[in-house]
Amino acid sequence: MFRILAIALTLATAGLVEAQAADNPVVVVKTSKGDVKVELFADKAPITVANFLSYAKDKHYDGTVFHRVIPNFMIQGGGYGADLGEKKTKAPIKNEATNGLKNTRGTLAMARTSDPNSATAQFFINTVDNASLDHRDTGRGFGYAVFGKVIDGMDVVAVIEKVKTTGKGQHQNVPTEAVVIESITVVE
Repeated sequence: MFRILAIALTLATAGLVEAQAADNPVVVVKTSKGDVKVELFADKAPITVANFLSYAKDKHYDGTVFHRVIPNFMIQGGGYGADLGEKKTKAPIKNEATNGLKNTRGTLAMARTSDPNSATAQFFINTVDNASLDHRDTGRGFGYAVFGKVIDGMDVVAVIEKVKTTGKGQHQNVPTEAVVIESITVVE
């Protein structure tokens, strides 16, 4: 009897977890190399997800590029046009790196300067596990806030990760052929 109740409770709990995940928004990042589908963790990073969705709904990301591509590390975009002109952004947001999410392969995190609370629109996709980017209370940094995970399209991320790069002005690791973010749309 206890075994049946335990199994029923486990199944019910699993259903609740799936229901919570179902409440998280999903977006499609349409790029010149293919589409990437991403679940955003609004339950763990509400400020960051609201910020990201605000930029997406304002079409800020349309026509931006992945301007920094480092194999076996990450691909970064969302802040520059193909000419590497920086796009105007909103006010920086609070860093939510303390949310318990890790910078593992396929996760999205906010890019920022050395100021932990300086993230605006730029984000990156981890192409490997990057524990050095996780939150820690001691050492050299606060960490980078993870707010989503690729649920379909890591093959596209892998293609982007392998493009040829060069230096352009102040920028390093810039794709020689622009990898354009054509749009980021919410899946209804």
